[in-house]
Amino acid sequence: MREKVHRITASDVARLAGVSKWTVSRAFDPEASVSHHARERVLKVAHELGYRPNLLARSLGKKKSNIIGVVVDEMKNPHTLMMLDEATRQMQDRGLMALLLNISAGANYSSVMAQADQLQVDGILFLGTILSSEIIDLAEDIYRVPLVQVCRSAASDEIDAVAVEGMRAGEQIAELLVAQGYTRFGYMKGPDTPTSHTLRREGYQAGLAKAGFSLAVTLTAGSYDREMSWKTVRDYLQVTPMEQRINALFCENDVLALGAMAAQRVMAPEWQPGIVGFDDIEEASAECWQLTTVSQRIDRLMNEALNRLVDGKVSNDHSWQQGELRIRRSHLKA
Repeated sequence: MREKVHRITASDVARLAGVSKWTVSRAFDPEASVSHHARERVLKVAHELGYRPNLLARSLGKKKSNIIGVVVDEMKNPHTLMMLDEATRQMQDRGLMALLLNISAGANYSSVMAQADQLQVDGILFLGTILSSEIIDLAEDIYRVPLVQVCRSAASDEIDAVAVEGMRAGEQIAELLVAQGYTRFGYMKGPDTPTSHTLRREGYQAGLAKAGFSLAVTLTAGSYDREMSWKTVRDYLQVTPMEQRINALFCENDVLALGAMAAQRVMAPEWQPGIVGFDDIEEASAECWQLTTVSQRIDRLMNEALNRLVDGKVSNDHSWQQGELRIRRSHLKA
């Protein structure tokens, strides 16, 4: 049987260094007051023994864990993974740890939030699709954990939200499609929720109205799922004659747009609408798709969100709110 390896502790270092356990703890804190000689002695012995301080225990002792709860859902969505990658990289640069909280369908929100509370997270970065009232109540009223929502507009003025100007982005997409000469416009959304959580549809409608057009069709996929988008377009094609079909479609995100493009190619190649997505996931630029879309610049959004959550600083420069249109070929009129 393999012999259990003894884990080196602060007491071991203190004994060999001839100092107190309290001094060992302070030696690893650059801000702590400890003599240069004692610090050097402790660090030398710690290196020889292979000792590493328990950062979690030390931070909890300071009433600050340096842990940020990162709430996600829609884990199959490539944009969710992009946000998670950017968030964790920026947190690591700041010396923070991420506690991943997955609230996909069926999750027990109370249990998830209780786990975050037990680890005394310093805040919650909400990257989920829909911020429910239950989560808001748990975060604010029960556990009193600061929360910042990213990539969605908040349903309440009391929620701190960091997102691109969906209204302006929707207007830009309308202008882009109108300039191509399209006359019948559609919009596809994921979950059947109020559109105000992104403002993309409102902006799209406003941009169309400025040009003298209106939104002819709204398609609801039910979730941000490529297969659901495919089925939604299939059902639309089956009940809509060619002469009545839309010739331009703005999809709430890239996953929906790619599903719509795939359905069009297989089921109705003679119908060639201009299609635009949102998010600029990696696949959007693939040669087989060349999807015109909007990048949310999540690097800037995450920086702003963490500044607010960790430092309590709100930027006076609102450049982080501006998405960037990625012009490719999918919107072009055949």
